[in-house]
Amino acid sequence: MLTPGQKAPEFSLFNSDKKEVSLSSLKGKNVIILFFPMAFTSVCTAELCEMRDNISTYSDLNAAILGISVDSPFTLAKFKEEQNLPFDLLSDFNKEVSQAYDTYYETFALNLKGVSKRSAFVIDQDGVIQYAEVLESAGDVPDFQAVRQTLTSLN
Repeated sequence: MLTPGQKAPEFSLFNSDKKEVSLSSLKGKNVIILFFPMAFTSVCTAELCEMRDNISTYSDLNAAILGISVDSPFTLAKFKEEQNLPFDLLSDFNKEVSQAYDTYYETFALNLKGVSKRSAFVIDQDGVIQYAEVLESAGDVPDFQAVRQTLTSLN
């Protein structure tokens, strides 16, 4: 399990616009990484819309938001459009990043194999994990207050 103080695993994934986004490309910004099980599900939609509705708070804290799931870039594009999400959704279709961050269900609901667990990571401007929360229950949402407090302490 990844813990605060560790270097965040580097990754490069395609976003919903089919452009590659890497963690290192965001150096100089704090980064919130939200792994979520599946687009178009109720809890995932509520979680990401919470981030959308508070985007100015996160922008003021010099934070970029990345949502990551094992959905295809095409599914994520439709989800992003329908929910009007102003941040990148990245496709971890090959499940490598979810596994590197130890936020991965071998078997999820409906016997689906290889789905991201709901989790939140705050990575500082130097690529070091400052906050890590991996939830076992997909029905729970991250502690957004703790995410904001972590970001505030970095600024």
